[in-house]
Amino acid sequence: MNRITHILMLALALVLSGCASKVEYGDATAVETVDLGFGSTDLQAVAAKMVDSMMTTPSVQMLTANNQRPVLFVDRVTNKTSEHIDTESITDTISTQLLRSGQFRFIDMTKVDAVRKQLDYQNHSGLVDPSKAIQFGRQVGAQYMLYGNLSSIVKDNGSTKDVYYKMTMRLMDLDSGLIEWADEKELRKQKSKTLFGL
Repeated sequence: MNRITHILMLALALVLSGCASKVEYGDATAVETVDLGFGSTDLQAVAAKMVDSMMTTPSVQMLTANNQRPVLFVDRVTNKTSEHIDTESITDTISTQLLRSGQFRFIDMTKVDAVRKQLDYQNHSGLVDPSKAIQFGRQVGAQYMLYGNLSSIVKDNGSTKDVYYKMTMRLMDLDSGLIEWADEKELRKQKSKTLFGL
């Protein structure tokens, strides 16, 4: 009985050690291929393509010539795929890279309500010195709107699954309604089943 208990304890220890997990930092820019879904590598590829294209297009270079720094607002990328994708993260990455270029200034439309509440507080609460309160109607309006869509086509024949993504972005002049820049980035991911279906 003592020998059986010893063997069972050893087996249990081996099973438990096999279940242990280890957490490590990885390279955030390394290629991620966990599954066919839209992942970090796809986000980085899309953002890099869009920013590079926009910055090198002659029409946009004319807008930013002589350090003019046009004022943009970025509308959240619309998810037209069948999967849940954090398009706010795509939008944030693109706008952050454009802002860091020093060629553009941005208005954050997601914070308009918070700004309005703060200005209301400063101007109507009676708690802020009126000579130091920021007045209504002094903010700068956006000159251009950057917006886009992410769409996908999924095909599955049982042995192979193919996912095609297309990201399209446009820059619109809010005064004229003209599109000053547009581009798209395509990605394709495939997964084939092995002989044993794994």
